[in-house]
Amino acid sequence: MKKLLSLILMLCCACSGLVFTAYAEADKEGQTLASSTGVTINVYNWGEYISDGTDDTLDVNEEFTRRTGIKVNYTTFATNEELFAKLSIGGSDYDVIIPSDYMIAKLIRNNMLEKLNFDNIPNFSLIDEKFRNPQYDPENAYSVPYTWGTVGIFYNKNLVDISEEEIGWDILWDPKYAGQILMFDNSRDAFGISQVRLGQNFNTTEPADWYAAADDLMKQKPLVQSYVMDQIFNKMGNNEAALAPYYAGDAAIILEDNEDVGFVIPKEGTNLFVDALCIPKGSKHKAEAEAYINFMCDVEIATANIEYIGYSTPETAVRENLDPEIAENPIFYPSEEILANTQVFTDLPDDINLLLDDLWVQVKTGGSDDTILLVVVLVGFALLYVGVLVYKKTKDRREQRAARKK
Repeated sequence: MKKLLSLILMLCCACSGLVFTAYAEADKEGQTLASSTGVTINVYNWGEYISDGTDDTLDVNEEFTRRTGIKVNYTTFATNEELFAKLSIGGSDYDVIIPSDYMIAKLIRNNMLEKLNFDNIPNFSLIDEKFRNPQYDPENAYSVPYTWGTVGIFYNKNLVDISEEEIGWDILWDPKYAGQILMFDNSRDAFGISQVRLGQNFNTTEPADWYAAADDLMKQKPLVQSYVMDQIFNKMGNNEAALAPYYAGDAAIILEDNEDVGFVIPKEGTNLFVDALCIPKGSKHKAEAEAYINFMCDVEIATANIEYIGYSTPETAVRENLDPEIAENPIFYPSEEILANTQVFTDLPDDINLLLDDLWVQVKTGGSDDTILLVVVLVGFALLYVGVLVYKKTKDRREQRAARKK
């Protein structure tokens, strides 16, 4: 039953060329050399993850259209799992997506990505060697790195009464901060924090390890104010919480919004992640999508983008363009000592992914089988209702066709 629930919830979550030639030859005065192609590409990215013209910054998508004539339909997702669910049922036709490392490996394994034509992406040469041929895409056949970063803890200096040096992952389980703790609203990041506490490998295939981490997260649940993703910006910015684990790249926004908030990468270790640009299988505008990926790697564009979103760049030339306060900031570019104490998520076997889905549901519902049963029943009724509607429409069409034949 629990496996069925995980699959149903995933489905419900989901329900919620030559075109680049003119760009490559664009003059330095910024004149538009490409005429409109009449093509619109669909780009699917994380929230708060692109320079969009806010505060007089560069609107990256608008600039791409200006230079190439290709329009961009831009939408966002909250988690890798949401992205996977949407692609799995073919809910929308995307041309460019930006998943994380372990999800890229999963998409490759499931034959859900197009191989890239790097003749159309010459700016790939700007990507640093250490970010090429990664474990999640060994031959770099399907992806081009977009950003990278680590996970740490945002804390409110007025509400947390210990020094930054003393803050570790255990503080997220401290009853003293009950009701003031935010937690990741996605399974891999949440379990990863517990796995550090328990001394586990992030990619363990031992079911007992996952059960132990789930038990640890269930112990934390009564202390958690809410499970969040992008909601963290308002909650930490408005002093509504004391502690929140999140991505280091968002420190640029959160710390600027609230000077009483600090950020620390716990000494026990953390996750190192890479997000990359990919093209989903079946894209109707693959050449235009490759032009977009090439554009996003351009030093000028990538610099403006990184300056706005705050995440770390995989291009040395871009880092050299950044203000030293960013380029030399240990939040965005941690020391080799810290990086040596990180782990990277990898794709898990299907049976472990199913177990993880089941355990995450239990964590979020407090482990209550009654609650899980109620959710299954409600979702079941919803699917039954949709099925009845589909059947009725099909029946009506058949009767209409039969009537016409008479």
